[in-house]
Amino acid sequence: MTINGYAIGATKGLVYIRAEYPLAIHRLQIAIKQAREYGLLGKNIFGTDFDFDIELRYGAGAFVCGEETALIHSMEGKRGEPTFKPPFPAQSGYLQKPTNVNNVETYANVPIIILKGANWFNKIGTEKSKGTKVFALAGQINNVGLIEVPMGITLREIIYEIGGGIKNGRQFKAVQTGGPSGGCLTEKHLDTPIDYDNLIAAGSMMGSGGMVVMDETSCMVAIAKFYLEFTCEESCGKCSPCRIGNKRMLEILERITKGQGCMDDLENLKNLATVIKDTALCGLGQTSPNPVLSTMNNFWDEYVEHVKDKKCRAGACKSLMQYVIDPNLCVGCTSCARNCPVNAIQGEKKTPHVINAEICIKCGTCIEKCKFNAISIK
Repeated sequence: MTINGYAIGATKGLVYIRAEYPLAIHRLQIAIKQAREYGLLGKNIFGTDFDFDIELRYGAGAFVCGEETALIHSMEGKRGEPTFKPPFPAQSGYLQKPTNVNNVETYANVPIIILKGANWFNKIGTEKSKGTKVFALAGQINNVGLIEVPMGITLREIIYEIGGGIKNGRQFKAVQTGGPSGGCLTEKHLDTPIDYDNLIAAGSMMGSGGMVVMDETSCMVAIAKFYLEFTCEESCGKCSPCRIGNKRMLEILERITKGQGCMDDLENLKNLATVIKDTALCGLGQTSPNPVLSTMNNFWDEYVEHVKDKKCRAGACKSLMQYVIDPNLCVGCTSCARNCPVNAIQGEKKTPHVINAEICIKCGTCIEKCKFNAISIK
């Protein structure tokens, strides 16, 4: 950041960080203090006429403040909402002054490029996406955590070599990249080299570097609903496509996952997602339909199954699940009936029991208590 200040003639740098990250804040405070002691910050750096100092600005965890104009407003103490561009921050940004906005990850590359040269850096990555990328690897994978990999690496290498494969020997189903606004990629994308252009072409994005791996126990309709719930919660509400459109999309997905959807809902969902993507004010609204569109494109049969057959193959949508007792395996021990919180299980001792589907709340207690594996989900 100091190098950037020197390059553009700025004298002040601001680091925006979530107040919920006390450890990161503490480490930054130590680093800034040490930089001042070494003469890397402050007045007349290294005996020159260059002055530069860095301050921290704390955010309240608003996802929309990942957009640069919303971030600037938050740092000014205003509501974190995006504004139309132009003017761009480089023309009128923080306190209406020309402002250069970059991610910390970008700044981290600058010193090593200066030390080793652009030719060295250009040898890492792909033709259009140079260098490395940090991903947060999570989900149904054996090795979770932060990884730094060269651009151009494939999803297969990340998931099966670095990530150690899928947990419990299950089958890979999808990977969601780019955080809550990213899309879900499938097995056909496993050998695609990862860079900015390829991920966008596949219906996802690089985003913040999130990478969530899913197996066959994940319902893709429920996944789309989960991410849309988050973006609805995080929307600043300034523009109608995001504020209203995402809410309508969420209502459709809720109907579908409850077994109340119809085929018209699927068409409306796709149309809404496309319109919101084209008309929302900022990156949050423009990318919020990605989980919906990518799952509809790659897992259309699951959506149709939820609507027509009222079934969830992954067993994740509670409203579409039905608990049944196999009379050939049930010995009538009454353990399930005694532990059912709503008395949905009937039967005499030493005779097969039955579950009243209208009363059952699908809590799973009966499956936990049955020692004979007589209860299953259909």
